[in-house]
Amino acid sequence: MSEQPVDERPLARRVAEFVAATGPGAVPEEVLGRARHLVLDAVGLAFASTAYPFPAVAREALGALGSGDHPVLGMKDRLEPRDAAVLNGVLVHGLDFDDTHIGAVTHVSAAALPAAISAATVVGATTRDLLLAYVLGVEVSARIGLAGAGAFHDIGWHPTAVAGAFGSAVAAGKLAGLDAGQLTMAQGVVGSMAGGLLEFLEDGAWTKRLHPGWAALCGLTAATFARTGWTGPAAVYEGRFGLFNTHLPGRDTHPELIATDLGTTWEIARTAVKPYPICHFNHAFADAAKLLREEHGIRPEQVATVRCAIHPTPGKVVCEPAAAKWAPRDEYDAKFSLPYVVATVLTTGRFTLTELDDRSLADPAVLDLARRVQVVDDPDSAFPRAYSGFVEIELTDGRRVSHREQVNRGHDERPLTDAEIVAKFRESMSVVADEATTDRVERAVLSMGDDRPARDFAEACSAS
Repeated sequence: MSEQPVDERPLARRVAEFVAATGPGAVPEEVLGRARHLVLDAVGLAFASTAYPFPAVAREALGALGSGDHPVLGMKDRLEPRDAAVLNGVLVHGLDFDDTHIGAVTHVSAAALPAAISAATVVGATTRDLLLAYVLGVEVSARIGLAGAGAFHDIGWHPTAVAGAFGSAVAAGKLAGLDAGQLTMAQGVVGSMAGGLLEFLEDGAWTKRLHPGWAALCGLTAATFARTGWTGPAAVYEGRFGLFNTHLPGRDTHPELIATDLGTTWEIARTAVKPYPICHFNHAFADAAKLLREEHGIRPEQVATVRCAIHPTPGKVVCEPAAAKWAPRDEYDAKFSLPYVVATVLTTGRFTLTELDDRSLADPAVLDLARRVQVVDDPDSAFPRAYSGFVEIELTDGRRVSHREQVNRGHDERPLTDAEIVAKFRESMSVVADEATTDRVERAVLSMGDDRPARDFAEACSAS
C-alpha cells in the first residue's frame, strides 16, 4: 500500500487556493441557510448594543479619525469603511451574546461579518458575494482557533482577535478579487497584526469589545496591501516565527487543521448561537443551576454551599481573579463570573440582559449566594470540544443535589433551531427598534444571497 503524498504547500497557500476557487455554488444550501441565521443573530445584537454606553464612546473615538459614507449596523452614523468595520465589530460583540465556534473558542461572526460588509460595499458586490465571503471568513477563523486546541485562552490571547484577523483578511480578499498568490500574501501580512490580550479580565476593561472590530480592520488593510503587491510570509502559520510558534510556543497545537477537509467540512455549521448574554464558558452552569432550582424547588435561603466543577483553562476566564468574580464590579465583570451567574439563576430562575443592570449587580441576595459558590477542577470536562459544567448544591437540611451539562446548549450537538434564532433576534431588536424596523432587517438578512447590491443590505441594517 503506497503512502499518501505529502502536501508541501504552505498552509496559507492551501487556504488561498481553496478560497480563490470557491464560488457560491460550492457551498451547500443548508450551510448558506445557517449562515444567514448567524448573520441575523449578529445584526440583532448590534442593534441591541446601541442601548448601552460603549457604542457611543467608540463612535466618538472613530469620528475623531475622520468621516465617510459607509452605513453602520443599528445606527444612523456614517464612517470610512474600515472605521465602520471597527464599530460594527464592537456592536456585534459588545454584549458578549454573539455566536461562538465551540472547538475554536472563537466568536467567528463578530470579525468576519464587519469585514465582509465593508469590503463588499466598497467594491460594489452583491449580497451573494457578501454571504460567500462571510462564510469563507468564518471558515478560516474557526480553523485557526481549532488548530490552537484551546491554548490561546490558556496563555492569555483572545482567539477572536487572533483568528479573526486572518478570517477577515480572507473575506476582504475574496471580495476584492484577489488571486491565490495575493490571498496567500494577505494572510502573511495580517499575521503581523493578529493579537488581542485577555488582561481585561483583571479589571473589567472594555478592550475585548474592540477585538473583533480591530481584527476586521486589520483584515481589510492586509487584503488591500496584498492587492497592491505587498508581500507577506507564506509560512505565516507553521513557520519558525509563524503564528503557532510565537503565540503558542511549546503547546500541543495542530496547524494542519487549518487546511484539512476544506470544502468538505464546513465549520460555520458547527458554530453555536448563545442562549445567554454571558461568557460561553458559563452557559452549562446556568442551565444546570436552572434545572436544579426547578426540579427541587430550591430557594436561595436553603442553599448552604454550591460546588462548581470546571476545566482549568475556562476557569481562568470565569473564576479569576477571585475578588472580581464573587463581587462583580460592573456588567462586563458579571458576564465573566461563574459565581455571579450561578447565584443569579438560583435566585431568579433566569439570566437575561436585565440581570446585568446596576440594580441586579447590587442585589444583596445574589451577592450573598455568590459567596457560597466554590470552584474546583473538573477532570471529566469535555473542554475544548464542549464547555461542560457540573453543579452540586448542598442544602441547609443536609441534602445534596447535582447535575452535569457535559455538552453546553447551543453546541452543534445541541444547536438552537433557526426558529429559536429568529426569536432571539426579535427579542434583541425589541430593546431599541419598532416592529417595522425589525421586519425590514429580518427580510434583508434572510434574503441574502441574491443580486441585490451589498450596499442596499448595509443600508437596510442601519438605523433609518
